[in-house]
Amino acid sequence: MTVSRPVLAGAACLLLAISVLPLAQAFYLPGVAPRTFKDGESVNMKVQTLVSTETPLQFDYYQLPFCKPKKVHDLPENLGEALAGEKAHTSAFKALMKVDEYCKTLCRMKYTPQQMEEFQDFAILEYRVNMRLDNLPISEMASYALEAKPDKKIEIYNLGYPIGGKLAEEGSKKETDSYVLNNHLRFKIKYHPVDNSDVTGMTEEGEEGNYIVGFTVIPLSIKHTYYGKWNQTAVPYVKLSTCTQPPTGHFERHQPQVIDPAEGGEVVWTYDITWEMSEVKWASRWDVYLQMTDDNIHWFSIVNSLVILTFLTGIVGLIMTRILRKDFARYNEVALSEEDRAEQNREMREETGWKLVYGDVFRAPPMARVLAVYVGTGLQLSVMTVLTLVFATLGFLSPSNRGALLSSVLVFFVLMGLPAGYTSARLAKFFKDENPYRTALLTGTLFPGVC
Repeated sequence: MTVSRPVLAGAACLLLAISVLPLAQAFYLPGVAPRTFKDGESVNMKVQTLVSTETPLQFDYYQLPFCKPKKVHDLPENLGEALAGEKAHTSAFKALMKVDEYCKTLCRMKYTPQQMEEFQDFAILEYRVNMRLDNLPISEMASYALEAKPDKKIEIYNLGYPIGGKLAEEGSKKETDSYVLNNHLRFKIKYHPVDNSDVTGMTEEGEEGNYIVGFTVIPLSIKHTYYGKWNQTAVPYVKLSTCTQPPTGHFERHQPQVIDPAEGGEVVWTYDITWEMSEVKWASRWDVYLQMTDDNIHWFSIVNSLVILTFLTGIVGLIMTRILRKDFARYNEVALSEEDRAEQNREMREETGWKLVYGDVFRAPPMARVLAVYVGTGLQLSVMTVLTLVFATLGFLSPSNRGALLSSVLVFFVLMGLPAGYTSARLAKFFKDENPYRTALLTGTLFPGVC
C-alpha cells in the first residue's frame, strides 16, 4: 500500500502543529488582564450609580449628599459606559490590601429636612448603590431557608446595597412607617494569592501578590455617638462610643439611624474593611454573579408571549393542512359526472384564485425604494447581531471590560452600513429605480434618524 506525497505532507504539518502546542500561551485583552496587589497596597473603591427596580430612572452617586473626598475625579469611560450612564467616580473609602480595619469614620454630615426627605424618597423607591473594586461590582449576600429543608440555606447575591429600608418594631418583624438610613457598610473583600497556574502567561515566575476575587457588603443602620465634641482632625479614626474600643467589628447597644424628614439631623458615616482568603481563582471570580436574582426579568410576559406564539402557529398550521388536504382530494378525483366537474371547476376558480398571483411576483411594488431600504437595514442589523454574538462567544466581550458590548454593537452597526447600502442599491436597481444612489443614502439615514 502506497501513500501519496500530499497525505505525507499533511501528516507532517499536523505533527509539527501538535509539537508546537505546548509552547503556546494564552493572552488577555487590554482592560481585562488581571491586576495583582501587594500586601499593604492601597485599593481604590469606585462609586457609580443609584438604580431601582421600581423605576427605570437612575441617578449619579453624588446626586445624594453622601460623603465626598477632597476632590472628586471622574474616571475614564468608554463609549459604551457613557451611553449606558455608568459613570464612575473616586470615593472617600480607603482600604489597604489584607489589612482589616473596623469602625472607620468616613465623615459627619448635618442634613436639612429637605435632604433627609430626599434620602427617604430614595429609600421608599428601593434604590440601591452600585460600587466596584478592581472591575468587580459590589454585591449583597442574602440567605434563604427552604420550607422543606429549614436547615439548608441558599445564598443569593444581589447587585449593590440598599440606601435604606423600613424600620421594624423592636422585638418583632412588623414594619413601621419610618425609614432608616444604612450609614455603616461592612465590606468583605476576598483575595486569592498569585498562582502561576491560575493565569498562564500573565505573571512572572516568583511574582508575589494577590488577586481580588470577591467584593461583598453588609449594610447596617447605626445611630453613632461620640465622646465630647467632634474632632475633625481625627478622621477616619474618630473614637465613637457606639463602637467597641479598640474597634473589633462589634458595637455597643445602639439605636438605628432613623430618617427624620421633618427636623433633619446629623449622620455619622462609617465602614469596616475585612479581608478573606478564597480558593476561587481569578478566572472564575465572575461565576458567583451568575447566581444573582434579576428582578427585571418579567417571566409572566415571556411565558405569555411563548404561549400566544405557539397557539397562533398551531392555528395557521391547521388551516394550511385543511386547505391542502381539500386540494389534493379534488385533484385526485377522476370519476365525476360532467355536472359535478363543472361545479368543481367553478369552486376551484373561486377558492384557489389566490394561488394564481405568482404571475405578479416580479412586478415592482408601489414603494420599491422603501422596501429596498428596509431590506438593507435588516441585513445590517442581522450581520451586526451575528458578529456581536461571535465576538462574545470568543471572549472578546468580557463583563470585566465594562461598556465593551454596547461599544462593539455600535461599531459593527456602523461598519455594516457599507454592505447595507450596497444591498439596498442593488435591490433598487432590480426594481428599475432611476436613482439607486439615493436609496443607498436613505439606508444610512432613515433608520438611525428615526431611532
